[in-house]
Amino acid sequence: MATMVAKMTKDELKEMIGTIVEEKLIELIGYPEEELPIKKSLYSRLLQQKMSVAKGERGEVFDDVVKQLGLE
Repeated sequence: MATMVAKMTKDELKEMIGTIVEEKLIELIGYPEEELPIKKSLYSRLLQQKMSVAKGERGEVFDDVVKQLGLE
């Protein structure tokens, strides 16, 4: 069953975002217990994103997002 974000509590939204981030990190770098070095493809992707954010091409200021979501 689909859940509408507008109907979620702040805590439910935080939990959902945390779960999604954790799943994506595991997908990209594997399980932490494996203690593997960071993959070259992930390193390149993170470096590219860092440069894009520094140039103002992507991303939003974290504090602005927190305010927009009313999570202060």
